[in-house]
Amino acid sequence: MIHRLFITAATALLFALAACTQDELADDNRLPEGEYPVVIHATGLSVETTPLAAPSTRATVDGDWQGVTSVALKLGDAVKEYTVTASTDFKSATLSRENAPHYWTSRDPITVSAWWPFDNADITQMPAVKVAEDQSKLADFQNSDFIAAENRKVEFNNPTLEFNHRTARVAIELKPGTGFTSVDGATVSLVSLSADNGNPTAIKTYNASGNTYEALTAPQTVAAGKPFIRVELGGGTFYFRPQNNVVLEAGNRYKYTVKVNATGLTLEGCTIGEWFDGGGETGEAEDLGYSIQDDGSYMVYNADGLLAWNKAAQKDESINCTLTADIDLTGKKWTRIGIWPGYSGVFNGQGHRITGLNFSAETTKLFGLLNGRGVIKNLQLIDVNLYGSSGSAAGIVEQNEGKIIACSVTGKISAYGRTSGIAYSNYGDIIACWFDGTLKEYESGAIVCYNYAYTTSCYWGGNAGQGVFRNLGGKVDATKVDGATVKWQAAVDGMNTALTNNDYQWALGTGGLPVLKRNNNNP
Repeated sequence: MIHRLFITAATALLFALAACTQDELADDNRLPEGEYPVVIHATGLSVETTPLAAPSTRATVDGDWQGVTSVALKLGDAVKEYTVTASTDFKSATLSRENAPHYWTSRDPITVSAWWPFDNADITQMPAVKVAEDQSKLADFQNSDFIAAENRKVEFNNPTLEFNHRTARVAIELKPGTGFTSVDGATVSLVSLSADNGNPTAIKTYNASGNTYEALTAPQTVAAGKPFIRVELGGGTFYFRPQNNVVLEAGNRYKYTVKVNATGLTLEGCTIGEWFDGGGETGEAEDLGYSIQDDGSYMVYNADGLLAWNKAAQKDESINCTLTADIDLTGKKWTRIGIWPGYSGVFNGQGHRITGLNFSAETTKLFGLLNGRGVIKNLQLIDVNLYGSSGSAAGIVEQNEGKIIACSVTGKISAYGRTSGIAYSNYGDIIACWFDGTLKEYESGAIVCYNYAYTTSCYWGGNAGQGVFRNLGGKVDATKVDGATVKWQAAVDGMNTALTNNDYQWALGTGGLPVLKRNNNNP
């Protein structure tokens, strides 16, 4: 928003000063020194205001000159403090100086700069923009506003000076989403901000009205993928990470409409425009499909969210992932997780299903290497269709050195080489897992191909002739469900014996195969 400040020579003085003659005024546009003071009539600040929760102390952010007592005005090399006299409604003001003001010396245009606030210790320098870290109180929000007019030409006969905001204005409107009936009492902050010029890296916003929160920031760019909006509500902390860089430009207002869901924040829309009216560019943002917690872990609730975690985990294999909904990967390209030293985080399916895992590659698995600290648990892969074009194929992991707990795979797995339902090789623990489907008959293992450690309380159905293709010094407890001597209910009972302390246990589903249910004894 541009503030227009009108500068006029005191026209009454033109007639009152008897010493001034027409010849003097006309002589090469020169005016007598010390006769025509620069007086500024400030207008143009009447705008839509932020609802006031307390008496205003400094309100140019909303077009109000209340509480502003002076500004710095530069003409040539001289900077002087000018007094502000506000109108009765505080929507306009007169800027003047009683002692030793700036003077017009001719009718030629002058170059003027002005700014507010200014540093009393050095009024000659326009201060860097430095906003408050906590803007939750109205005064602190308003006190973070900076305005200026830099190197503007001013005409004697049309003396208009345009002021611009030096900060960016961010507004966040919250709406209740899935899992919330109200967003009252939320705490909203902007995070991942630049620390240039001593600015805060996080700003606590001002609750302007209802469920709308505002903050002023220094101009900057927030990188895509970084947490930008943080909402604390109902004991949880939720983040919004933009898919593109957020460029916060001086004088612009950015309005985000955000839904707060139990699974995280989703963006309904963003408007970028002028300081007050919010007009300009608009657009709907794609649902990110995830939220990121304080420890950097991902809460994922759709395919795009899972792929976003996949991308992040390629760079940092310690990032935890928790599914909060079933995931359909149909038509999506999957890149296996875990190269040396392997995935070391916790992947918790929370009993949810991943469907649509259908791809061919040299080696096909959900994970590559799971190292000794890594855990994959409470996950069901449904109707996979995997083909290892020149190597092996397995449902969940190529090499396990950690723990795979309460996981299952159904579908078809084939390869140029050997196949397995859960893991190609096991150097760790595989506990209470099962496979049902079709494996390439040549040298396959329904649970593991090569076992070096512990395979405990695991079961399989389908065409595979053995649970482990080759046991190389480990301990194998794997049983075939043949439908006659061993049924899937027996498998459920056997697996749950090993899952006493797990968050989830197996139950017989309506389709006749086990499904994961939350453990009522371990809520």
